[in-house]
Amino acid sequence: MKEKEMIDLVKRYFNGVDNEDIAAVSATLTDDCVFTVETHGVRLQGSEEIKGMFMRLWDNHASVRHQEFVYVPAPKDDRIAVRFAVVNTHHDGSQTHKSNCNFFEIRDGRFVRVAVYMAGENTLNTA
Repeated sequence: MKEKEMIDLVKRYFNGVDNEDIAAVSATLTDDCVFTVETHGVRLQGSEEIKGMFMRLWDNHASVRHQEFVYVPAPKDDRIAVRFAVVNTHHDGSQTHKSNCNFFEIRDGRFVRVAVYMAGENTLNTA
């Protein structure tokens, strides 16, 4: 996969997350994708576990926005790292601002592994 294709895949993923579109998010992930939040000891595997996590994220926030992306693609290794800012708006209107990094591994044009390094509180709660 070329650098631009990798970046476009990341953009599709985050567009789906920010628009609460589970079909769009799922289309970027393999069925056996492993999703970890490395900073909080979270490990999810497979589309159902990952889908549940996103549904909880969206239920727990009025909105989630990812912005200010810095991409570091490694096409020879089928990997891309991404640094970005996150703004989580809570139902009471307050906001949480974070600086995160995700490391994505790609297989057959989809993410087979997503490793999240998250500043502060874990907003991708598993329970």
